[in-house]
Amino acid sequence: MKLKHLYLLLTVLGVLYTWYYNIQYFQTTENPSLIHFFNEAESNFAGKSFGADLTIVVFTFFVFMIPESLKLKIKHWWILIPLTFFIAIAFTFPLFLYMREKTLEKNKKIKI
Repeated sequence: MKLKHLYLLLTVLGVLYTWYYNIQYFQTTENPSLIHFFNEAESNFAGKSFGADLTIVVFTFFVFMIPESLKLKIKHWWILIPLTFFIAIAFTFPLFLYMREKTLEKNKKIKI
C-alpha cells in the first residue's frame, strides 16, 4: 500500500470516527446546540485536557501546513483551515498529508 493511500484511509477514519460521536451527542442531548456541546466539553478537567491537547495539535498543524503548502505549491491547501474547525483535525491532517504526498509524487515525475 502506498503511503498516500494510507493517508487517505486515515482521512476517512478521521471523519467517520469523530463524527460518529458528534452525531451520537446531538441525537441524545437535551440541548443540541454547539454552545452546549462546547460547554459540556469544558465541563471537567478531562475535557479541558483534550481541548488543550487539540489546540496545540491544531496550531502545530497550521505552523507546518502553511509554509509546506506554499513551498510545494499544493493546490487548495487553504480549505483545510476552516475544515479543521468544521469537521475535525483527525480529518484534515491526514488529508493534508495525502495532498502533500500527491504533490511530491507529481513533482518527482516532472523532474525525471
